[in-house]
Amino acid sequence: MKIVGWVKKNKLASFLLLLLSLITFLWLIRQFSFSSHYSSIGSIPSGSSFDLAEPQSARSSNSILPPVEEKASPSESLDRLVVLETSLSLVVDDVRETAEAIVEKAKSEGGFMVSRSLSQPEEAPYGYLSVRIPSDRVEGIIGYFRSLAIKVVSEQVLARDVTDQYEDIGKKLATLEQTKSRLEGIMAQAQDVEDILAAQREIISLQNQIDSLKGRQEYLKKTSELSLITVHLSTDELALPYQPSETFRPQVIFKQAVRSMILALRGLAKGLIWLGVYGVIWVPVLAAIFVFRRFRRK
Repeated sequence: MKIVGWVKKNKLASFLLLLLSLITFLWLIRQFSFSSHYSSIGSIPSGSSFDLAEPQSARSSNSILPPVEEKASPSESLDRLVVLETSLSLVVDDVRETAEAIVEKAKSEGGFMVSRSLSQPEEAPYGYLSVRIPSDRVEGIIGYFRSLAIKVVSEQVLARDVTDQYEDIGKKLATLEQTKSRLEGIMAQAQDVEDILAAQREIISLQNQIDSLKGRQEYLKKTSELSLITVHLSTDELALPYQPSETFRPQVIFKQAVRSMILALRGLAKGLIWLGVYGVIWVPVLAAIFVFRRFRRK
């Protein structure tokens, strides 16, 4: 009776509460109706991988699209994908000429230059360059690079098997593409504008993931087909990046001492040049002081 009395006294508030309850009820019905469209494929988390396996009976009776034909496992038909990276440190007579010869050889074998850097200090010219070469020609090309050197200081070969990564990406792509196809079928059957927009957002998100995975897969394939060779060149063995095998080498210590003396003489010469340039200031000052002292003595 208290509720009835309150409603009679507050008719406007009662009407607003009733209207709000009705709107909330209709909104819940619409959300439930929209969710039922996706019940055949499960939840659709945005920005994550999808695992939408269905029972065979549900797939045959309720699936919008025909069943996806099962393909052979990538490991059955795919050769091993191995990424090769080689690093060489070479002592050469002429850094620039050797670098140009390496680039020309790479181009003639179907490869290309990735990066190149040359410096010309007076003591030890140094060069760094990296090239990509077809993987089936790496051994012969490395042999040619060795022939350009006076001495091969170091050589490192790193091989990485990326076949499992490639296959995993292929499985994820198959799942995402299957999910995208089903969402496109759902969107084609949807009548409500909100349902269509929601499905379209999910399709765009899936397409972004598909493009990213395809780019990664293509990168793995290309890097396995084209090996990376990095070459360090110098006329001085000490300028190359390597760890000396001998801890005490007199000739190396002598070279280091000569370089230190040259640097010290350069610093001294630089200081004398600065002192001479500023002579326009300190020479007149010293001359004035000398003249002033002589004048005081007299």
